[in-house]
Amino acid sequence: MTQPGEASRPHIPLQDRLRQLLDGPVALDKRALLGTLCAEVSRRETLAYAAGWNDALAALPRGPRPESDA
Repeated sequence: MTQPGEASRPHIPLQDRLRQLLDGPVALDKRALLGTLCAEVSRRETLAYAAGWNDALAALPRGPRPESDA
């Protein structure tokens, strides 16, 4: 499941996004920069993880469930 607004956000390669953060108009101190970089990488990891689950769920067969002999 994607978060609201993710579909409308243009895809920017991670290296380009990190360059934007490093060369941005606002100078960040080391802690703020590290926090921003960690948040960006974490967001992308979460999206990749969710996409993997979506792919796996889409590959599951969609037939009637077998009845269990309980």
